[in-house]
Amino acid sequence: MTAIPTPGQLAWQQDGFGLFLHFGINTFNGEEWSDGFLDPATFDPTELDTDQWAETAVAAGAKYVVLTAKHHDGFCLWPSSTTDYSVASSPWQDGKGDVVAELSRACRTAGLGLGLYLSPWDRNADCYDDPAAYDAFYLRQLTELCTRYGPLYELWFDGAGSEGRTYDWDAVMAVIDKHQPDAMVFNMGRPTIRWVGNEDGLAEDPCWYLTESTGISVYDDGQAALDSARYLPPECDVPIRANWFWQPDDLHTLKSTDHLLGIWYRSVGLGAGLLLNVPPDRRGRIDDADRTRLLDFTDEAARRFAEPIPATLTTIDGGIQVSFAESVRIDHLELREDLTAGQHIMRHEVVTDGQLIAVGQTVGVRRIHAFDPVTVRELRIRLAGGSAAALAAVTGYFTGKSAAPGL
Repeated sequence: MTAIPTPGQLAWQQDGFGLFLHFGINTFNGEEWSDGFLDPATFDPTELDTDQWAETAVAAGAKYVVLTAKHHDGFCLWPSSTTDYSVASSPWQDGKGDVVAELSRACRTAGLGLGLYLSPWDRNADCYDDPAAYDAFYLRQLTELCTRYGPLYELWFDGAGSEGRTYDWDAVMAVIDKHQPDAMVFNMGRPTIRWVGNEDGLAEDPCWYLTESTGISVYDDGQAALDSARYLPPECDVPIRANWFWQPDDLHTLKSTDHLLGIWYRSVGLGAGLLLNVPPDRRGRIDDADRTRLLDFTDEAARRFAEPIPATLTTIDGGIQVSFAESVRIDHLELREDLTAGQHIMRHEVVTDGQLIAVGQTVGVRRIHAFDPVTVRELRIRLAGGSAAALAAVTGYFTGKSAAPGL
């Protein structure tokens, strides 16, 4: 069975890279999962600068950001009519501030997509134990986010803490269909993209886009069955440090440039999307050390792929001939599949002069292979599971780095 992606899904896959922004009352209290009763007076960023967040994302090559508008603690980064547990009860901007509005404006200025995370689990809401009452409460919050801040790129639904709980997802999707029909929906409800299944940022080979179920939570190995097999490309989420919210004592866990490059090869390079968490600190700015490490990583990735060497493809007996205009030295290949009719390639091998230099299973939106340098004029690619027409493009690169960094 083959499922066909929507234009929106294909565009999301082409974008490939976004920044996660975990920010909220936890940031100011050294917490990751607070109980919903931290004092709103503790939320008080001294230099909140959403333009700096957006500028950092653009400098890193990200196409979108996802902000924790409400995490599991229930604290809202916008002045919601549903609860007093929000920025309206904080000293920041004398209770008149709206982080979501400021980020929405910054994203429009920077040309970034704006994604919002609205936790279904709410540890502050008095009505949470009454499913019908909480569903109505949650729909009001979702409607506020979907109607106040312009077009949304992605709506992120985190299943952590909701193990065993059923929400009115039909009603949730009705709100999205009415107000934000073009937004990607992450993993729950009627999703258009799915969670990769871990918080390490790593996809697997094969990286299939067709699935009959989605993983809900890192704390639950169970799968949520879908009503039918769907085209749902995965998004890989991972924090740049050990923690998701900025913490004052975990700088030593900041991932190295090589580690981040390894994640990139194992997510974007396998045909998945990457959502890298780079959390604002208590000033309300991206931490200087995190920003420097992020840009070191993305600058190096950009350097490696700054000089593409295009090739022409010809169907031949036994596969596809890849021809370069002249003999070239390469140590990376990027393969791209034509996904307009769905994902078909199940396995591929790259051969030159009888030597196997790369092998893998799926190709998808992009597949990056790194290998020891070779000088070639022609390559041959053998495919399984898809016709030669399924392979849309092959591009060579010489990066001077003959292998993907280890993790």
